[in-house]
Amino acid sequence: MSPAGRPRTAANPRKVALWTAVALAGAAGWTLLALSRGEQVSAAWMVAAALGTYAIAYRFYARFIATRVLKFDKSRATPAERLNDGVDFHPTDRRVLLGHHFAAIAGAGPLVGPVLAAQMGYLPGTIWIIVGVVFAGAVQDMVVLFFSTRRDGRSLGQMAREEIGVAGGAAALLAAFAIMIILLGVLALIIVNALAQSPWGTFSIGMTIPIALLMGFYLRVLRPGRVTEVSLIGVALLLLALVAGRWVADSSWADTFTLEPKTLVIWLVAYGFIASVLPVWTLLAPRDYLSTFMKIGTIGLLAVGVLITLPNLKMDAVTHFAGRGDGPVFAGSLFPFVFITIACGALSGFHALISSGTTPKMVQKETQIRMIGYGSMLMESFVAVMALVAASIIDPGLYFAMNAPAGVIGDTVQSASQAVAQFGYSISPDQLAAAAKAVEEHTLLSRTGGAPTLAVGVADIFSQVFGGAGMKAFWYHFAIMFEALFILTALDAGTRVGRFMLQDMLGNVYKPFRNVSWKPGLVLCSAAVVTLWGYFLWVGVHEPLGGINQLFPVFGIANQLLAAVALTVCTTLLIKSGRLKWAWITGVPLVWDAVVTLTASWQKVFSGDPKVGFFTQRSVYQDAIDAGKVLPPAKNMSDMHTVVTNSTVDGVLSAVLALLIVVVIADAARVCVRHLRDPAASRLSEAPYRRSAIVAPAGLVASKEEKAELAAAGRSGP
Repeated sequence: MSPAGRPRTAANPRKVALWTAVALAGAAGWTLLALSRGEQVSAAWMVAAALGTYAIAYRFYARFIATRVLKFDKSRATPAERLNDGVDFHPTDRRVLLGHHFAAIAGAGPLVGPVLAAQMGYLPGTIWIIVGVVFAGAVQDMVVLFFSTRRDGRSLGQMAREEIGVAGGAAALLAAFAIMIILLGVLALIIVNALAQSPWGTFSIGMTIPIALLMGFYLRVLRPGRVTEVSLIGVALLLLALVAGRWVADSSWADTFTLEPKTLVIWLVAYGFIASVLPVWTLLAPRDYLSTFMKIGTIGLLAVGVLITLPNLKMDAVTHFAGRGDGPVFAGSLFPFVFITIACGALSGFHALISSGTTPKMVQKETQIRMIGYGSMLMESFVAVMALVAASIIDPGLYFAMNAPAGVIGDTVQSASQAVAQFGYSISPDQLAAAAKAVEEHTLLSRTGGAPTLAVGVADIFSQVFGGAGMKAFWYHFAIMFEALFILTALDAGTRVGRFMLQDMLGNVYKPFRNVSWKPGLVLCSAAVVTLWGYFLWVGVHEPLGGINQLFPVFGIANQLLAAVALTVCTTLLIKSGRLKWAWITGVPLVWDAVVTLTASWQKVFSGDPKVGFFTQRSVYQDAIDAGKVLPPAKNMSDMHTVVTNSTVDGVLSAVLALLIVVVIADAARVCVRHLRDPAASRLSEAPYRRSAIVAPAGLVASKEEKAELAAAGRSGP
């Protein structure tokens, strides 16, 4: 008999053989990546290590957590069913919701972070991305989604307030909201950098909005439930928009869609407000579902391309910058900054906001949480792996020429070649010029932020498989547009979640705000959220030191601090709900995340290196102002004062956020100790049980049992 009292079933030899083969493939990939030194290693082994690990983790570890620890109940009605209002609460087909959730969580981090982290070599990033997602990131996403679903879709901050206490809860609410604003500002900045002066990208991205509106209307009014039909229509229109983007770029309309960064800021703020106010079925869910086809399709094709072309990893497994901490891409040693730079591919606090924001208000059945929560995070992690592959297969000399700032390598191919030689790598001026010409760019020097580097790697692989060298420029610009679409879907969902968070906080003062569909609160809070992240976006666009270079470390630290809040709430809830023996599942990742992130926060606040410490950077520029000097890359005294202001704001934010997280963890520890001493005194805010009337499969494809249930309910489906 099994521990649960069920009779044990004999092992299926075919399944045993299949999972043994999967495990061996993953193990072979890990062995070659870890032990190879000085010889060529195919990027295909990185793909094998990732896919093998993901498959084992989803089949066994995620299933164990779902069935033994959390104990999903398919008979229990979710908030989407009980509170259905057609605006924020709406039972959504699991396939559409999987697309929305994946699109919402998969923002800048898995694309940009791994590319920047390649400065340390391909091995540290690969280990953290894959191992981190299995035991930390995917676990956090699934557990937060489960607990939020059991609490009427409460936000992370509100759950902290209700389950931890006034002090820790207030700190969590404030920290989560502040971090959310920072994250949205940086996400929007990356979009601006990708779309500025790009009529092709701007047109194609813009067209996804009316396509999504059409899909939402089609699925809601014209042909309800016809997911396959609307998917085919949406994908066809999306491909048309991609092709039409190039036509527009070569036509008289190009000037109309060639926008300055300042103009894009205004458009993005307006879009964020509208997307946050409209009902989820009109724009948010169908647009995210639509973009998921492109995201998964592109990454899937990239993986296939790697297996066909078998490119070698040209970046070192571990570079000398990992120990010295003086890399030109970002300053700081491997510990803790490689874990901070890879902000989303392994563990992301932003995901906890989606898992306690839009998604729990739309999930049909608790049994779908494993696929949506754990599965989506594995998909994002694979995106991060492929981004690392793309950055690691290009010439290291080109990589550093593209990602080092102009103040370090200069603005000519000759000076860049000399600077790269000082880093320990080599690339000639002619090679730099040829690389730019191949993708029809004026220059590739100092294209910081990671997105152009990823685009070069993607174009290199795709051009070998589809179309030859003559198509390299097409694939490069396709990848730039793909990245912008990838990030924009996280921006609109994040804005709505930020609105939920603000309404939750204000609801503690004025109760009508707690009703997330209350029109005055909806409009006011949406306007407040877009105004706040719009400020950080505006600052980033006008930052003399480079918005990405200055804000991405804050983005990474804030994101991981938010993950510490999420893991703290999860650990507390596991203990309070009688699952003490399983608290290690989120407790161990919490300890690791807290140690890494608080160490990074300490260094960003107190480091004496002006490239690392914000306040030291502030002092250097303030002293220069007092002496009447202008330090590059600042061009005038106005730029100098801007650097001083921004460094001060970044330093204060880093310190305050770290202190808030310490308060949250300390208060949660107090609550857990109190519960263990007197369990009867604890109170859980879980919504009461109500039987569900919805019949829906747990996974993408219905099992035999689920098909029988659907047939009994008068339905059929995959």
